[in-house]
Amino acid sequence: MKVLLLVCCSLAAAGFTEARLFRNRRSAKNEYRMCVPEEIFDYCTQMAQQKTKSTAKIVCISARDRFECIEKIKRREADFLTVDPEDMYIAAKTPEQDFAVFEEIRTKEEPEAEFRYEGVAVIHKNLKLNSISDLKGLKSCHTGVGRNVGYKIPITKLKNMQIIGKLNEPGLSARENELKALSELFSKACIVGKWSPDSVIDSKLKKRYSNLCQLCEHPEKCDYPDNFSGYEGALRCLAHNNGDIAWTKVIFVKKFFGLPVGNSPAVPTNEHPEDYAYLCPDGTRVPIDKTPCRWAARPWQGYMGNADVVKTVEELRRKIENLDTEGHKAHAGWLEKVLEISDKNVAKPNKVITPGDYLDKGNYTDVVERDYGPPYKTARFCVTNDDELAKCQALTESAFTRNIRPRFDCVQERSIEGCMKAIRDGAADIITLDAGLANRAEKEFNLRPIVSETYGKSGGIYYTVAVVKKNSLYKSFADLKGAKSCHTGYARTAGYNAPLYTLIKLDLIKKTSCPYPKALADYFSGSCLPGAKNPSLKLNGEIADKLCSLCIGNNGDKSTKCNFDQSESYSGYSGAFRCLVEGDGDVAFVKHVTVPGNTDGKNKEDWAINLKSSDYELLCPNGGRAPIGDYEKCFLSQAPPHMVVTSNTKSPGDIEELQNVLVDLGEQYTERPDLFKLFGSFNGRKDLLFKDSAIGLHAVHDDHEAYKEYKKLLDVINGC
Repeated sequence: MKVLLLVCCSLAAAGFTEARLFRNRRSAKNEYRMCVPEEIFDYCTQMAQQKTKSTAKIVCISARDRFECIEKIKRREADFLTVDPEDMYIAAKTPEQDFAVFEEIRTKEEPEAEFRYEGVAVIHKNLKLNSISDLKGLKSCHTGVGRNVGYKIPITKLKNMQIIGKLNEPGLSARENELKALSELFSKACIVGKWSPDSVIDSKLKKRYSNLCQLCEHPEKCDYPDNFSGYEGALRCLAHNNGDIAWTKVIFVKKFFGLPVGNSPAVPTNEHPEDYAYLCPDGTRVPIDKTPCRWAARPWQGYMGNADVVKTVEELRRKIENLDTEGHKAHAGWLEKVLEISDKNVAKPNKVITPGDYLDKGNYTDVVERDYGPPYKTARFCVTNDDELAKCQALTESAFTRNIRPRFDCVQERSIEGCMKAIRDGAADIITLDAGLANRAEKEFNLRPIVSETYGKSGGIYYTVAVVKKNSLYKSFADLKGAKSCHTGYARTAGYNAPLYTLIKLDLIKKTSCPYPKALADYFSGSCLPGAKNPSLKLNGEIADKLCSLCIGNNGDKSTKCNFDQSESYSGYSGAFRCLVEGDGDVAFVKHVTVPGNTDGKNKEDWAINLKSSDYELLCPNGGRAPIGDYEKCFLSQAPPHMVVTSNTKSPGDIEELQNVLVDLGEQYTERPDLFKLFGSFNGRKDLLFKDSAIGLHAVHDDHEAYKEYKKLLDVINGC
């Protein structure tokens, strides 16, 4: 009751608008708005239609991801959502919030356990160990790299105790700092897994710190599957492979030594619990068959809402209980997708508690916050507009909770060129660029590609295409003479370099027609070529005006007309296509996924919502037209992927760190876009930080093959 009063008091302190109070009255009428990521919205609507004994009504509110759900619940646009402890951390750190965790998702095996699991250290009972500092030189058994109880918890706690070495050595990545410290603390260990998401870096690290693999079943591989990895494997390593200490969780200790688990009776094993003990953080010991001393505990997943929901939470709890019952009866897919309840777990009410307090009671907050400064290492994204800044800031918060290190930060400049200069001068670290701009970054600013985007079935390349309306009369590139053209931006691959190269190759523009922007202005009667007014191009005013004549600025704001970035509505892939759709353009030079990504309901913006892909076709360089899907036969060029670039002056260790964190970022959020949608529109804006069409990130160690070929194309254009 005390916590409930505190939550309500914080709500009163925050204050309310009349609109909020109105929405609260709606919720009071047995209506609860559940926020869900858009990927599972259809499952939620199925759940909402399920009849139950409770008359409470669930209304589904769609959001981009859980991060946006937390924002919507704070703003009273929704009432509650399903959360992990990491989501609770985001909520707890949100300013002026009044969130509360009101129900847990517990396992049926341990329905009365206070935590999802408890991280413990197990040693041989007779091990000579007078204090925690005596861990130095021991042989250590771990569940696997990057995992909670076997890696993050011991590193975090040993760092706080000053037992482990420093973890912020300059020139080493965050992961290598950890591995080096563990390698120096323990004489041997087994820590399997991908030490880096990039195979080249992974192999290098495992050779450098090979003693951390010597206790594994397969030291040369040091990866899953391994008999001495995982929760039980770490105990096998301790008991049967000469280990001195094992880091694991309590439930597997009980199972390994044949002790009762929750509601389940003891199942005898061949192990001998009397020969082992729990090692406590204070250096004392506890017998294996007694109440364990934990190093930290991971809280349960659960449901979290705002303080308004707490006022009528009993009715919502009944509704969730009923949905659990009916969902199991019907074997409904929505039960696990939306409520995260399966045959192995059950929702149970808990004492209403703020998310911060919920994490603190398991000593879990510092595990989430695991960072090794000051000085704190950061990977600073350079952005050029407010929309990109907002996504970068959201990414920074989300990635930090998901153990993606180093943490991200955001630096805003006025232009791509400004970002290139900032990275060159050490004021920022990374930016994603089209291959044409990446080439310029290399030549003019001493930057280098370190990571590339990957795309669907085309893998590491994309196709540049020319798109026309199906009812147009254009049959060849020669027909485009005097037409109006829409481009992604000056010096960009699909919108400038590829069409210009095609026109030169077809002898429609002479190779000696320098400068080429003037040649384009002469070839087309009007264009939108964002960036054409950049003073560095030194174009004649009349030519620049013609190349910008179709541009509209920020939906009519003439002060941003023909800007290179998204302050020009016709900039970028979607912008160039929009120029064709509504800006009197006759042809748009874009990439092969642009039309499919903006038609047939894929783009909900007003200008695109009713568009059909069948109303557009590709114009082929060799003459004729083709359906949008035939891009492999009708394209201007195969283009290398967009690439993340950084300063070429960075040390090899700093480069590896940036590659690690970016590839890790891509892997985690490709697998779980419901947590944070890295690839996709953000607040209605497309292609921020990365292209919407990307599906992952890949470390670049040498020139991408497609990039090598692309440079030949650039040689033609730059030879002007």
